[in-house]
This record gives sequence, C-alpha cells and structure tokens, in this order.
Amino acid sequence: MSISLILACLWALAANLAAMFPSSDNHWKRAYVLIALGIPLVGYVTYENGPVAGLLVLAAGMSMLRWPVIYLGRWMRRRMEKRDGPT
Repeated sequence: MSISLILACLWALAANLAAMFPSSDNHWKRAYVLIALGIPLVGYVTYENGPVAGLLVLAAGMSMLRWPVIYLGRWMRRRMEKRDGPT
C-alpha cells in the first residue's frame, strides 16, 4: 500500500474519532481542519495511484463530511438562481 493511501486511511480514522467527541459548534471547526488536510491528500492520492483511486478517496471524504458538501450545493444553487433572475 502506498504512503498516500495510508495517509488517507489515517485521515478517515481521524475523521471518525473527531466525530465521536462532543462539540459546541456541531463539529464545524473540526470539519474545516479535515477539509484543509483532505484536499491536498486527495491530490496526493491521485498523483500516486491514479484518478480512480483519487475519485474513490474523494467520494469517501465527501461521505464523511457530507454536511459541508450539502451546504455548498445549497449555496451554489442560490447563487445560480440569483444570477439567472426571475423568468
């Protein structure tokens, strides 16, 4: 197993451990840290193991951090509706 996949597994373990402890801000600070670490990690996995492995790691990360992805989708949808204007 390559170093990048080992790091991705450690990232997933850290994400699960961080979710187990209570938080006053609904885990958003931890999510920001995990996102900041995860984005370059996905690039590293893709560089070492190819795009299929990179997409699998990206999908795994998105499934663990699904609320930031949902909020990003909602924000983008609102931005697109404002740009298009009423029809």
